[in-house]
Amino acid sequence: MSSAAQSHASLVEFGKQHVTKGLGRIVDAVITKGEGSYVTLGDGRQLLDFTTGIGVTNFGHCHPKISKAAADQCMNLVHGQCSIAFHGPYLELIQRLLPMMPHPSLDSFFFWNSGSEAVEAAIKMARTFTGRQNIISMQGGYHGRTFGAMAVTKSKTIYSEGFHPLMPGVFSLPFPYWHQLGVPADTPSSKLTEMCLNQLSLLFSQATAPRDTAAILIETVLGEGGYVPAPPEFLKGLRDICDKHGIMLIIDEVQCGYGRTGKHYAIEYSGVRPDIMITAKGLANGFPLSGIISRKELTDKLKPGSMGGTYAGNAVACAAAVAAADVMKEEKILDNVNARSKELFAALNELRANPKLAPAILDVRGQGLMVAVEFASPTGTGPYDAFRNEAVPEKLASRVAKRCVEKGLLILTTSVYEVIRFIPPLNISQEDLAKGCRIFAEAVEEVVREG
Repeated sequence: MSSAAQSHASLVEFGKQHVTKGLGRIVDAVITKGEGSYVTLGDGRQLLDFTTGIGVTNFGHCHPKISKAAADQCMNLVHGQCSIAFHGPYLELIQRLLPMMPHPSLDSFFFWNSGSEAVEAAIKMARTFTGRQNIISMQGGYHGRTFGAMAVTKSKTIYSEGFHPLMPGVFSLPFPYWHQLGVPADTPSSKLTEMCLNQLSLLFSQATAPRDTAAILIETVLGEGGYVPAPPEFLKGLRDICDKHGIMLIIDEVQCGYGRTGKHYAIEYSGVRPDIMITAKGLANGFPLSGIISRKELTDKLKPGSMGGTYAGNAVACAAAVAAADVMKEEKILDNVNARSKELFAALNELRANPKLAPAILDVRGQGLMVAVEFASPTGTGPYDAFRNEAVPEKLASRVAKRCVEKGLLILTTSVYEVIRFIPPLNISQEDLAKGCRIFAEAVEEVVREG
């Protein structure tokens, strides 16, 4: 073993010893460099990155223009605290984002550090704007690990197990996802929508009256819940119900927003107007930044000082985000997303059509470059899972993901089901996308053949 490899191995062991066990990893390694669509590990391996830091480095690792903007800002102003004065990058970022908003009413911005914090702020705002407490979130939805965000997260119990009691006043609504509803994958979206909106009517009658309900919170595309796009008719139904009862519609675009689905924000596909929209992850291409956006007539109800935070809207992160917005436009990122999306879906659907693999693949879904493959399972989520198939191998998603890493592709699983998610850079080349698809296909074929 070379000295470099020994040094890397010792660092990994040091990390295992001193980094809290509450953090999970898909590889026991140290990332030493990121460049474009690739990361390099301390043991010398170079991996094609289809995780982008869970949808964060959307313009590739260390994009030259974005990283330079951050470096230049570091030599001008690093920290201009938002409760003391405005700073230039904060205001420039608003100027860049205003034309991207899915509705012209979204004209009031507050920048924070993370998606979880953005959710916390959105909940505070909704309660203030309505004078009500209760929040309805979606079964399978993920919104973060801080205390309020954890309470409205319904994707996996790992995020809240052992931390109860959680924030009160939270109620769960079924999301129009065929597997959770126990209906076939080809069930029309109109039927899924009808089922879920009926459940919302029951929720209002049985658990939280509309007059007590401050907000309905939904990811436009379920993230941790399995990369399931919300049908436009469901979102429109929620908008109508919120309008009828004076309820805030909070649209969570932390993972699915900022170009990921082929539009600036995924809610654009439905034409639905958010009351509050939150954005984060890819906003600054790796620098910690989130945004909570609403309309001025509502945010004028907030008392000065009720929002804020030491690092909220950090100058360096905002400068990076300004450059990221310019890259989005100059490099025609949305055009690339839509072109590569067609190629990705074609490759995955070809794999699904392979008669040797067909029983193992239940679904290929998503929007843009936020795409998932759901595998069958011999056990499912338990004995009452209608889609259990004892003829397929167990733990397909985690085994395929591990095999992909061995072959040079970083990729992630997601949800309580056997799902692998594709989150490549939005500016990924045709060649690198094809390479990743080949590795994935090889991994699936090998693992299914091994049984």
